[in-house]
Amino acid sequence: MLQQKERINRQIRVRELQLIGPEGENLGLVPLERAWAIAEEKGLDLVEIGPKAIPPVAKILDYGKFLYEKRKAAKGHAKGHVSEVKAIQITIGTGTHDLERKAREGSEWLREGHRVKVTLFLKGRAKYLGENFHRERIERALHFFSEPYKVVEGPKRGPRGMMMVIERDRQIKTAKDNENEQVIRKENPGNQEGQASRAEARAESLQREGAPRDPA
Repeated sequence: MLQQKERINRQIRVRELQLIGPEGENLGLVPLERAWAIAEEKGLDLVEIGPKAIPPVAKILDYGKFLYEKRKAAKGHAKGHVSEVKAIQITIGTGTHDLERKAREGSEWLREGHRVKVTLFLKGRAKYLGENFHRERIERALHFFSEPYKVVEGPKRGPRGMMMVIERDRQIKTAKDNENEQVIRKENPGNQEGQASRAEARAESLQREGAPRDPA
């Protein structure tokens, strides 16, 4: 549970405040009694948001809404996923089997929301085979990725060879995405059943309206 850290209303015990209005306007240096009165006139709270400032800073706002937004932000931060740049290294001689293995690992990282840096390590005469050839070798490795991706950096030469950074292209749905959507629909059939029930009720209504009436 998020604990109160800010002093509000009559908890505030200073002579004067740098006051900010409910729309973010700067109301200047205001005596505490006057700040209380302005907050009460607007039906809001006086919240000390900068206690260490000289003089302290307070804002007029809805404290309940303020706490709700703080809890929401704290929960989002706790659940947040930290994106990283994962690295895959290949060489001119990396075989198909190893490329497939590295691509499976890279695809998993893309699904987890990470970026993947693919580096073509060059040594010896491989450095002089030409940029087009180097780019083709990286693209050959990317061909084995099962996740849709987009290039966010490169291809470009680096100290170890040529590199390219990719991330998942979320605008393109995969078979796995479609499968997950089907599972969600199966687990939450209420909406579909509700639509079917409404359609059946509509059909019955139209049928009754179109049916001949019994003679009086």
